[in-house]
Amino acid sequence: MLLINHQHIQPEAGCDEAGRGCLAGPVFAAAVILPLRFRHPLLNDSKQLKPAERDQLRYVIEKEAAFYAVASVDNTEIDRINILQASFKAMHLALEQLSQQPGFILVDGNRFVPYGQVPHACIIQGDGIYASIAAASILAKTYRDEYMQQLHAQYPHFGWNENKGYPTLHHRKAIREHGETPYHRKSFRLLPEELEVNEDL
Repeated sequence: MLLINHQHIQPEAGCDEAGRGCLAGPVFAAAVILPLRFRHPLLNDSKQLKPAERDQLRYVIEKEAAFYAVASVDNTEIDRINILQASFKAMHLALEQLSQQPGFILVDGNRFVPYGQVPHACIIQGDGIYASIAAASILAKTYRDEYMQQLHAQYPHFGWNENKGYPTLHHRKAIREHGETPYHRKSFRLLPEELEVNEDL
C-alpha cells in the first residue's frame, strides 16, 4: 500500500498511540519525521500488519527516519488524568524527545491537545493514509508489545504475551481468579457484571 508522504517546508511529524483500550500497562506514543522520499511497500497501519512485518518495519523506520521518539504514560497516570489525556501526554512527550522539532504535526484520530504553537491536523484513520503516522503507529505498537512481553514474565497468568493487556476473555478470567496487578488500570472496568456472575464464561 502506497501511503502519502506529505511534507511541509518544515519537517512534519506523524504521531500515533498504542494501548488506549487495554486494561493493563502504559499507553505508548511515537513521533516520526520521515525523509521526503521515504517509501516502503509494507508500510501501513500497524493493525493491518502481521507481528513479523511490524518488527521488520520497526527496524527500517529506526534506521531510515530522519528523527523518531517513543514515550509512554503508565497506568497510575492514566488513572489520574484519564486515558484520553494520557494519550495526548504520551504524544507530547514523544514530540519533546525529537532531536529536531517539527513545523507541522499529523495526528491519527479526531482529537489532539495543541503542542505549543506548532500547527497540527487530526486525520481519522490517518495511519492508513500518511506514511509518517503509519510509521509512528508501528513504533508505538512494537515498543508497547515488547514492554508487555516483559511484564508477562512477572505475571504469566494474564496472557500479556498474547493479549498485550487488551480485554480478552482469558485476561478477564485471570483477573477474576488472581486479582489485579500493580499494572492494571483501576479506573477501567476490569470485570463486566456478566463475567462476575456467570461462572461458565
